[in-house]
Amino acid sequence: MRSAIVALSFALMVSACDVKVSEGGKKQHEAGSTPSQAAAAIITTDPLASHDLKMGEPLAAGLADDQPRPVMQAQVVLDRLGFTPGVVDGKAGLSTANAISGFQEAYGLPITGKLDEATKQALTPWNNIPATRVVTIPADFAAGPFTRLPDDAAEQARLPALGYESLDEKLAERFHTTVETLRELNPDAAPGATLSAGARSATPAPPASAPQPSPGRADQSAFSAGQQIRVPNIGADAIGEGAVKDPAWRQTLVMLGVRAAQPQAAKIVVSKSKGTLKVYDAADKLIGLYTATMGSRHDPLPLGEWKITGVDHNPPFHYNPKLLWDVPDSREKQLLPPGPNGPVGVAWIALSKKHYGIHGTPEPQTIGRAQSHGCVRLTNWDIARLAQMVSAKTRAVFEP
Repeated sequence: MRSAIVALSFALMVSACDVKVSEGGKKQHEAGSTPSQAAAAIITTDPLASHDLKMGEPLAAGLADDQPRPVMQAQVVLDRLGFTPGVVDGKAGLSTANAISGFQEAYGLPITGKLDEATKQALTPWNNIPATRVVTIPADFAAGPFTRLPDDAAEQARLPALGYESLDEKLAERFHTTVETLRELNPDAAPGATLSAGARSATPAPPASAPQPSPGRADQSAFSAGQQIRVPNIGADAIGEGAVKDPAWRQTLVMLGVRAAQPQAAKIVVSKSKGTLKVYDAADKLIGLYTATMGSRHDPLPLGEWKITGVDHNPPFHYNPKLLWDVPDSREKQLLPPGPNGPVGVAWIALSKKHYGIHGTPEPQTIGRAQSHGCVRLTNWDIARLAQMVSAKTRAVFEP
């Protein structure tokens, strides 16, 4: 999704993941801190939030999907239940199989990872939830700022935040999907608004003074304020009044479609062989499963049991070349600003194993498909959800 910084981000997501969390796990970024998008207005309500139906409640006329999308419908339901399929794209890949397996384990079904008849029957109570819905893009959501991100760490360090590069990208993250999927759902929406430095322009060509697009970057948005578009029907995204004290973190949850109220985790289990992170409650019941990226031959996943020492929301990133095996030591240290396009995404869960943690990513479509260098990576919406579930009392078990 974010090709402009993917090479740098993969280089940084290593055993040297270094985010400083204050003593006791208190968050560094409280009220007044830089939110995920620099200078973005704080949004207290979410006009893009879903109107969640109760199990078995009939769907109102006119809200049904425009065509059958059985895989995407299952992905949407599983995402709402906490067994997330990575990106919701209507494709039955590895992450979707993992999500189905999590649902099957939690509901006492044979674990096949497939939408077999027993699983379809168990999902029947949620058949009233359509795969997609139509939303109108709010003006404040579309306002940006959107800025093309440089590849160089020193240049990134000079930015106020590592925010979204385009409205398309921001919409995709909000609905737990990809830009490609949004464009497939809206074939009549064609790229045409060119991204300039710090803002979108309706002019096809950027002004001479604006930075010119670099090859391979998604500098054009297919969508605009006031437009009605079809999106994956992501739900369970309500944020109660007063539920989040930090306005910057509240805005992050709104931007990611993640509700504040989450079940509490007594234990998380990271499986190297399965490529998953499982969440269990105090009764040892599986309440969440996420596909994760972890470890490599240079920096293997640190097996064992660890303590969670803190949770940092919208964290900066300490770029230290001396700790990175694939970056020359001659490079200077940098403090990279926070943001969803930062190397560790929107949240960092610190572990008692030095330099290791669980964090988000600027490239959600690569989760489960690319190596990390030791740390555990999740999509930004999954790490935001997990950050609401864990505490210093949560056990963290990393197994083969």
